[in-house]
Amino acid sequence: MKKKLLILIPLILSGFIHLLNPVGFPDIFFDEGIYMRRAMYLIQTGDPQESYLYDHPYFGQIILGGVLQLSSYPPDEVSTDPKFLQNLYLIPRIFMGLLAIFDTFLIYLIAKEKFENNVALLSSTLFAVMPFTWIFNRILLDSILLPFLLSSILVAVYFSKPEGKFWLAPLSGMLLGLAIFTKIPAFVFIPLIIWVIFQKRRNYRDLLVWIIPVLLIPLLWPAHSVALDQFDLWIKDLIWQTQRSNSIFDLIKHFLLIDPVLFAIGITGIIYCAITKNKFVLLWFVPFMLFLSAIGFKQYFHWIPLIPIFCISASIWLLNIPKHIKFLQSKMVHLIIISIVLVFGFSSTLLVISNDLSSNQFQMLSYVLENNDNSSTILASPVYSWILSDVFLIENVPKDYSQILFEPSTTKKITVIADPHFMLDLNRGFELQNAYNSTHSIQYFEGIVNNFDTRIYPYSNMMMTLEEGPIDIREGGWQ
Repeated sequence: MKKKLLILIPLILSGFIHLLNPVGFPDIFFDEGIYMRRAMYLIQTGDPQESYLYDHPYFGQIILGGVLQLSSYPPDEVSTDPKFLQNLYLIPRIFMGLLAIFDTFLIYLIAKEKFENNVALLSSTLFAVMPFTWIFNRILLDSILLPFLLSSILVAVYFSKPEGKFWLAPLSGMLLGLAIFTKIPAFVFIPLIIWVIFQKRRNYRDLLVWIIPVLLIPLLWPAHSVALDQFDLWIKDLIWQTQRSNSIFDLIKHFLLIDPVLFAIGITGIIYCAITKNKFVLLWFVPFMLFLSAIGFKQYFHWIPLIPIFCISASIWLLNIPKHIKFLQSKMVHLIIISIVLVFGFSSTLLVISNDLSSNQFQMLSYVLENNDNSSTILASPVYSWILSDVFLIENVPKDYSQILFEPSTTKKITVIADPHFMLDLNRGFELQNAYNSTHSIQYFEGIVNNFDTRIYPYSNMMMTLEEGPIDIREGGWQ
């Protein structure tokens, strides 16, 4: 009974980390605004596919839209108070935190079934407290797909047992199909789950009933584009996604900025598992790393599907150290080393997540709303545009500032929210440069990230939270 209650340790820690300051940290990221906008579009139109944009499947916004619908979005009573504006992201951020807590539980169960109780407890606790865990609070497709991926793996593990029921195979396939329907790169985990299913029960019927939902569920996306006579756009956007690329070393650098300890012990654990020929770990890690290295534009949050196996492999290595290092054969010394890793991770995470970064973003938005006279086109990041158009029903708000590259403004006056992401995109086209150069600054919001020395860990994490400021509000007319 006491051993069964041990799962409460990582779950309580995970709940504390993810629900302590869900909307204040991290700042609200550009992509989060996109997914909020698409969820609101689904609520308003009933259509999960936003216009002609086929960058990702739409199951993620179906889930997020369902959460918002249950929470009565948009609210009937609105306010320009910064706290009200900030809290528009509270429900979806809490939802993401709850998913992360569920991920913690799934990692415990997977590690327990594939390895043993100590690996399960340590890996789920690492996942709960190490600094990389704050990434899971962002409203991202990678975080939404992870519970489906982990559930698919867990169900496949249960199915592979001698007493495994037949219906577990198609259930695992459906869960992986939904993960792929959320974001296509989840297909990379097909070899892992096939191996889990096939390693002990070599029955091709089992494989067939597993693979059918894996293939059919994601095919709903291109089938929908055919029904809308937009299959050419689907192909075009799919090719565009695969042609964007950057170095895998950029991705590694970001991991080291966020969580060097987890990276170090995770990579060491994966190498250890390679030496000991642990196929489960290798089939989880290697195909996805090859995929990231070969194709696609990579950002720090693309590590999300690999974080569970980093924690599991790190735990396997940490728990097996005494077999290879003589002075660590003392249980006390071994326990102290593991405790130091966990305490360091927890305290580092706490130091960063206790800061309210996003408040600057909503103080800025409050200023824009209180000074808006409906005569201006407002060029804003999707972080703010859905609030301006869907909550406050303001006209002349493109869904994001880049729309001005393709559609001319209908007003002579413009307001530009020149946040760091806008400044990063300034060279995308003449229209954005013209919008910036044709306007003058009327209010400036500095933010607090510059108050931290980002050269010092753990405040190097703040390098991944740079959209909170500075933000320059500019007004003027087109030249």
